[in-house]
Amino acid sequence: MKSAYLLQHLHVISEDNECAKIIGLYASKEDALAAIKRLSVQTGFSDHPKLIDPLVDKEESGFYIDEYEIGKDHWSEGYVTV
Repeated sequence: MKSAYLLQHLHVISEDNECAKIIGLYASKEDALAAIKRLSVQTGFSDHPKLIDPLVDKEESGFYIDEYEIGKDHWSEGYVTV
């Protein structure tokens, strides 16, 4: 299985308002972690520099990494807007 690692930064502004930024797509988790190290000192990112799990840290802002298998469909069951 070949994977790619999507790095994003989440800024939770309020309970109903958040801003997610796609940073980049990396060949390894180590490359994504290196990008966090480079960017965490930059304006905006330095306010929320830590690595988070948005499913666990719902009220937290910071960087997060998602692993995606290459060549596989994601959201394969569709979606519903509530």
